[in-house]
Amino acid sequence: MVSVNLLCAFIVALIVVYAVPGPDMALILQTSIARGARTGLTAAGGLAVSRATHVTLSACGVAALLKAAPWLYEVVRYGGAAYLGYVAIQVFRSPMFALPAQGEAAQAASPAREMFLKGLLTNLLNPKALLFCSVLLPQFVRPAAGPVALQMTELGILLVLTGMAFDTLYACGAARISKLLRAHPVAQMVQRWTFSAALLGFALRLSLD
Repeated sequence: MVSVNLLCAFIVALIVVYAVPGPDMALILQTSIARGARTGLTAAGGLAVSRATHVTLSACGVAALLKAAPWLYEVVRYGGAAYLGYVAIQVFRSPMFALPAQGEAAQAASPAREMFLKGLLTNLLNPKALLFCSVLLPQFVRPAAGPVALQMTELGILLVLTGMAFDTLYACGAARISKLLRAHPVAQMVQRWTFSAALLGFALRLSLD
């Protein structure tokens, strides 16, 4: 078992990481503003599954494989950058907020599965997220404290739960902001351009780093 002191330090590290703007945060905010907290939480579910996958892959040594095979890292990196660019274009081309009477039609046009997959792929195709897990988690593992696999599992669960807590906060907060934006078309346009530019910036950064 991981000691209480290490768990507290790990949580602080996670809070710092999740508070820093990134493609995951931009996706949750944009989705929740445009389609409500429920849809944003659906995308957050995809992010949670992706983070759990990254923790598992890190434990299995896949992150080490990416380091040992630069070409594989490049394939995943450029694939992730291309996908972020695709999402940015989708955000830019998305329609203005639907009127209340159009809510059901908007949900039908964007099923929950689509938003879940968008959240899943946004994080899963980011090799830096995998490498982050492989670098962060071992720092809080102490072989003398018990089975390493159990400690990795404990830390991984905490990583996913903390991410879900932040995503829930972002989704609910963004949904409240959407009520103000609905009354101001210009603000809606600025919001779309802002998130599109942010996602394109993250895509460019991922492709160049």
